[in-house]
Amino acid sequence: MNHSSRPVGAVVLAAAMLAGLSGCGSAPKSEPAAGMVPDQDVNDAYVYLLGRLLVLRQEQLDFQQDGFQWNQILHRDVGGASWANPNLDVAYSEAWIAVDEKTCAVVNVPRIKGRYYTVQFLNGWGETVANINERNYPGHPGGNFAMCLKGATAPLPPDAKRIDLPGKATRMLARVELGADKKQAIALQRRITIRMTGTPQIAPIPATPAFSNDTLPGVEAFDSAAIALDSEPDINPGMGDVRAKVRAVSGAVAGNPAERARVDKVIREKTLPEFLKSFSTAGTIRNGWNRPGTIGKYGDDYRTRTRIDMAGIWANSTDEVVYFKTDTDGTGERLDGGNAYTITFAKADLPAGHVKYFWSVIAVDSSDFRVIPNPRNRFLINKQSRLSYGKDGSLTLYFAPSRPDGAPDGNWLPTPRGQGYNLTFRLYGPDQAILSGEWFPAPLVRQN
Repeated sequence: MNHSSRPVGAVVLAAAMLAGLSGCGSAPKSEPAAGMVPDQDVNDAYVYLLGRLLVLRQEQLDFQQDGFQWNQILHRDVGGASWANPNLDVAYSEAWIAVDEKTCAVVNVPRIKGRYYTVQFLNGWGETVANINERNYPGHPGGNFAMCLKGATAPLPPDAKRIDLPGKATRMLARVELGADKKQAIALQRRITIRMTGTPQIAPIPATPAFSNDTLPGVEAFDSAAIALDSEPDINPGMGDVRAKVRAVSGAVAGNPAERARVDKVIREKTLPEFLKSFSTAGTIRNGWNRPGTIGKYGDDYRTRTRIDMAGIWANSTDEVVYFKTDTDGTGERLDGGNAYTITFAKADLPAGHVKYFWSVIAVDSSDFRVIPNPRNRFLINKQSRLSYGKDGSLTLYFAPSRPDGAPDGNWLPTPRGQGYNLTFRLYGPDQAILSGEWFPAPLVRQN
């Protein structure tokens, strides 16, 4: 869901390389000297601040490199795959929306029946603040929606459903399921529009230093602390303490070369190794698959929010979709694109039986999480694939560099010979078994 302008780094690889380094979670053995910030405070403040900096980085890249203009919608071409962890089941439309105390954005959504759709809105921390669809607005599933700054006064169309936003800048990401009729999905996608009730005053995008995921900032992150915190409220309760820690670290390193050097060392030798390691240890792991503890709406779990902002920014909330990821088979061995693996679902436990809408699985490389070129130009298996089922009604999927003997063509996803890879399993409209954590995908089994 992230576009080619976003410099996605080698998160999983870095985590593996750095896993043996010391952690950042232990308390200091002695009281810090005067003017020194405790290591744990540095750790907490950095991980919290990094989440905001990652969203600001994406905002800058969207406007500088990807053609965004305020309050203008971009309808993406179907089948594009030049970004991290793409959802190839949907047509995407995107926008950055700017509103103020006197101006709202009116988003028009066509009536869509018989296929999944949602128009998602996220704030400057990567939090989902609204989803327009028939599930959340059954009495007004389509038509005009007035997206307004909370408390704003603006003349609105009489038929518009008002939705208040927590800040003046909001990211919009619309998804329309392709299904069996892609042309109809594209036609519906193109009917999503934005118009403004006036001319909002738009503040410049906060200027923060550029960085990539494999060259994350050290102490210099705190040089942008004030602008990062002041330019966007955090809608989650209980963030006062960690925000105070950010400001305390920022003040301590300003004009104090010795403390600046010490904090940088803490970040690079403790905080970052532990944070990167957490990509493969956080969440719930079962059958070799990892599911985040929360996604899209994070409450006080800012650490998960920062991980998602780094590896899968603009992720939606679990009431819309549940994501499972893995880079190992069911025994914990790393996936190798030269091997053949299977995953088998019993008739009573098929993915389709646990979703209202659709499911899919894609393979992405382990460095920047993009789909892997292959001669078949086949990048996912989903309900539109020509799947074949066993005599007992079971479903077996195959992951291998070439189609294994006896494998139905529609059940096979090509993998990259000679390199590792990751799988992402999506389930849209998950049932209670998935939401409760009872259901996980079956384990991958190596066949050779």
